[in-house]
Amino acid sequence: MNEKSNQQDSLQFELPQEVAQGEYANFAIITHSSSDFIIDFARVLPGLPKAKVKSRVILAPEHAKRLLAALQENIMRYEKEFGPIRIPGQEPPTIAPFNLPKGEA
Repeated sequence: MNEKSNQQDSLQFELPQEVAQGEYANFAIITHSSSDFIIDFARVLPGLPKAKVKSRVILAPEHAKRLLAALQENIMRYEKEFGPIRIPGQEPPTIAPFNLPKGEA
């Protein structure tokens, strides 16, 4: 095995109790500079004029791209097990990339 693989196998994580419960967010704001991606996770509640940012994550561009790939892979796994994720207001994807006239017999 190479050194990189050994480092990944021995990496351990600590999950503090105050972080373990997580924060609910139903809105994300993503901004970037030449060196960082910033993701603010917010909670939008009905009847309130402001969305409160609950968490901010700052990533290097390389890590942002790795996060994108990990999310894509996990969404594919989720949809394979539970079915497509529907987003209100978005049309489901069509099978063909163009509309053909219906044939009549």
